[in-house]
Formats: sequence, C-alpha cells, structure tokens
Amino acid sequence: MIKGFKVKMFPNQEQQEKIIKFCNTSRFSYNWALNIENENYKNGGKFLSGYDLAKLFTQFKKQEGNEWLKEIPACTTKIAIFNCAESFNRFFKKLSKYPKFKSKKHSKMKCATRYDRMIIEEKRIKLESLGWIRIVKRIIPIGENIKYFNPKIEYDGIDFWFSVSVEIIDNQDNDKTKTEAIGIDLGIKTLATCSNSIINQKPNINKIKKKLKRLQRRASRYYQKLIEKSEQMKIKFVQLSKSKNLLKLEKEIKKLHIKIKNILTTNIHTFTTSLIKLNPEAIVIEDLNVKGMMKNKHLSRSVAEAKFYEIRRQLEYKCKWNNIKLIIADRWFPSSKLCSECGNKKDKLSLSERIYVCEECGSIIDRDLNASINLKNLAA
Repeated sequence: MIKGFKVKMFPNQEQQEKIIKFCNTSRFSYNWALNIENENYKNGGKFLSGYDLAKLFTQFKKQEGNEWLKEIPACTTKIAIFNCAESFNRFFKKLSKYPKFKSKKHSKMKCATRYDRMIIEEKRIKLESLGWIRIVKRIIPIGENIKYFNPKIEYDGIDFWFSVSVEIIDNQDNDKTKTEAIGIDLGIKTLATCSNSIINQKPNINKIKKKLKRLQRRASRYYQKLIEKSEQMKIKFVQLSKSKNLLKLEKEIKKLHIKIKNILTTNIHTFTTSLIKLNPEAIVIEDLNVKGMMKNKHLSRSVAEAKFYEIRRQLEYKCKWNNIKLIIADRWFPSSKLCSECGNKKDKLSLSERIYVCEECGSIIDRDLNASINLKNLAA
C-alpha cells in the first residue's frame, strides 16, 4: 500500500528564495515543453516523448543566455517535462483535455526533488540543493527499508510544504466484525444524512466570509487607485508597483482563503473517518452531477463549499485502506422519490418538500433520511 504524507516546512530566508525559484523554473520547463510540442505539431512532426524533450532541454540549457538554468536541480526541470509529456498521453487516451500553459498567477507553485538524495528525520529533512529544513513533527515512516516516491515541495503563498509517498506494508486485520451498510444522501442545507441517522452539517464560516469581504473591498479601493494612476501616466497596470499596505492586504486575504478551505476539508475528514470506524459492510453514495449544479448561479457557491467530490475522494481511498466496499449509485437513481418502506415512487417531488409522505402506505419520514435508506438498500 502506498500512502501520501504532507508536512509543513520552516525554511530560512535563503531556502525560501531557492524554493520559489525552483517552483518558477518547474513551471517554465513545463511551458517550454508544451511550446515545443505545439511547434513540432505545426511543422508536421510527430508527438515527442518525455525522453526526447529532456534531450532537447539539455541542449537548450547550453545556449547563450540560459546559464541560469544550470543553477536549478536537473530533477526539477526533468520531472516537469515528463509531466507535460504525460499530459499529452492522457489527452490522446481521451482521459483529459488538451494541455494548457501554466499561468504564473493561477497555477500552483510546486516542484519535484530527488528521493535518492533525501534524508527524513523526525523533526527535519534534508533536500537536494536546500540542505536541512525544520518540519512539523508528524508521523512520517522512518527506517532503512522504507521506500519513498514522488517527493515534492510546494508553496501556497503563505507556507511551505513537503509531500512524499511511502510504501507501507498492509497489516490490517480483515477479520473484524462488519456492521450494516450505510447510505449517504448529500445535500446543501445538510451536508450529509446517513441511513443510521448520523447527520453532518456544513461548518459555519459566515464570520470569516464577512471579514474576507471587508478586506477584499479595501483591496479593491487600492486597485482602483492603481488603475487611475495607470490611465493618467499611460502605462500598463502590471508595470506599477504595489504599496506595502496592499501587499499586506493580499496576504491576509490569501490566509483567510486557506483558513476557509482547511475548515471545510477538516470537517469532511472528521465525518468520513467516523463512518470508516463503524466498519460497515458497504458505503453507498450518489453520483452527483456537480458540473451541472455549478451552473445554477443561486446555488453555485453553496455547491462549491459543500465539496461533494472531496467527500467521494476521501471515501474512495479510506474504504480501500479498510477493505470496505464503496458503491456509487447511478446518477438517475430516484433515491428521493422512492418510499423506503413500500418502494412506491412519486412522479413529482419539489425541493421545498422536506418531509416525504408516501401516498400508498402513509409513511412520513424526513426526505434526506428516506433517500439515504434507499441508497443503503442498494448494498443488499
């Protein structure tokens, strides 16, 4: 079994500058490889493999003006180029869309590092070209026979992170007594309603959102002044330097975005872990059309905050680790319209009807609980 671990790092100022430089170069290498592929296709050439691109990049580094690339670890640029080639392979297999150039503003700042030149200890790690860096004390497996894969460094604009995959021997006990299956009905008002009456509400983040809104308004006034200044001086907006107060505001805004994300994700982790600890026979969830739901301008923000895909992703790997069967119900399965007592199906059921009343058997039950029981019955 391969598990991923992610820990916070505390690099010094020199190491921070190097990490940011490595991340930017990784993005540059990816975009360079993508541009070579595009130019090669226009000229009638065939798709270039990652090895061919890596050889071309070696020649590119030797050209005049590209000496700065020699200061960057070869692994950082090589992995970025191979990732570009892999994105084309996925496109040819119709698993993803055509690769796009990575934006300096919107793409994540991350890069790969060499696993064979890495040393991991309880409170620090040693990385290529960076030396020893202090980390948060976390349980990362340490030992001589442990295999590490795909180590990466990431900068989210506030903190620095180190992630690595570790091969772990699966010693879990398969003879544990299983409990009955659990059906989960996902929603916006109530995040998740389970067939065993467990309810998970979405965390209240209204205070943080109000604070975020105030900060964004303050930043907007600074931006407006810069726009007016650029029009008066007849220069581009990007050429103007931001004030220290604006940079502080941007940092505070970024911190609040990260805080909101962490609160929502932690809530889902707590919920999914509590279900796994019950050791059910199976867990049944819906295959929601999240992309279609996001098109509703009145619900799109609530749908995004619900993180439906994150719930499914966590259940998928946690069920796999604990030998629990995960069933994905068909997207068109009428879980809300069916009566969980007699199986009668309603032709129409509006969203405003929160209590399900069966016309056949007279059963009265909460709409979400009824749907979750119907989903649980699929595991029978």
